[in-house]
Amino acid sequence: MLPRMTFASPIGSTSRILIIGASGGIGQACAIAAGNICGMTNVTMLSRAADGFDITNEASVVKHLSALDGPFSGVVIATGGLDIADFKPEKSLRAMTSGAFEAQFKLNAIGPALVLKHISQHLQKDRPCLIAALSARVGSIGDNNLGGWISYRSAKAALNQIIRTASIEFTRTHPHSICVALHPGTVRTPLTEKYVGTHPAVPAATAGQNILGVLGGLTPNDTGQFFDWRGDRVDW
Repeated sequence: MLPRMTFASPIGSTSRILIIGASGGIGQACAIAAGNICGMTNVTMLSRAADGFDITNEASVVKHLSALDGPFSGVVIATGGLDIADFKPEKSLRAMTSGAFEAQFKLNAIGPALVLKHISQHLQKDRPCLIAALSARVGSIGDNNLGGWISYRSAKAALNQIIRTASIEFTRTHPHSICVALHPGTVRTPLTEKYVGTHPAVPAATAGQNILGVLGGLTPNDTGQFFDWRGDRVDW
């Protein structure tokens, strides 16, 4: 578990936080957890359901982000999906389709990359700022011992590389930035209910608290890393 630092965290009582994907189970829980820390008036929420924000469409990303009143000390990208349209997680390579790959990469990798491309104008420069995207342990190449779910795994692995690369660029323009990927654990939401089974899982509210707890303990020395909900580093 990451130790608490004697450090001005980007998530505190006076912080301004942006939650992207705030209508989803985990995104909504993160918004509530952030509101408990910062006060709901300091939490800005964007989502497809409430705002028509389409993370996969660059024009929509530009339109909605340019309308925001920054700067923000923290941005959490809580979008993503496992079942997309009619595409389900593949049990083997034989079930793989190009359509599934395209859908997974569009939502789980390209979308967050578009946010990262256009968010820098809204990040505070003179103090620590946080940019975190929800990834998944199954996107870890080193931790893959089961196979399957190839399109989802690959999209999350791509997201991890996007985060790693973006962290380097953000450091050049925002020297106090913290850009990380985060595995929220197995969370009980409508998107995962068909796959949880007997696997240990937590409610979305608990996941939101865990996520904000981990993010609140990070420092610029942690930028470019992949953490789980306990604050432990995950193998790339």
